[in-house]
Amino acid sequence: METTWEDRLRAAGLRVTRPRLSVLGVLAEHPHVDADTIATAARAVHPSISPQAVYGVLKALVGGGLARRIEPAGAPALYELRVGDNHHHLVCRECGVVADVDCAVGAAPCLTPSEAAGFVVDEAEVVFWGLCADCQVERRKHVLGSVESTEGVEA
Repeated sequence: METTWEDRLRAAGLRVTRPRLSVLGVLAEHPHVDADTIATAARAVHPSISPQAVYGVLKALVGGGLARRIEPAGAPALYELRVGDNHHHLVCRECGVVADVDCAVGAAPCLTPSEAAGFVVDEAEVVFWGLCADCQVERRKHVLGSVESTEGVEA
């Protein structure tokens, strides 16, 4: 039996509302998306939803454990529905695309700090930074284009 968004909202102790269903629908189709993009996409389904309502829904979904908020350095917060598995993220330095990557090693929290300072660690949040495949290709094209444009020039 398939669990519906309505069932998941109720199980998380949240009321089923049209704005919540709209935001969940956007997140299901677009993982790793910022609140402004969610608001724009949700308006296609629910024209009267305000940005403030979207932020309220996101806060409720994160608080209820139905969504996860990630904050890559230098970028707006992003939201996704993949929760509870302690996965990590790859972020392209060039275009900002984000991809999921499973736990680095072993079971959660995946990493053991050198000093826990009395904490009991239950989660590790890791962000891997680099260049995605598309940006690598573009960078190679740019470098090759620069080399070709200077080949006939005398010094």
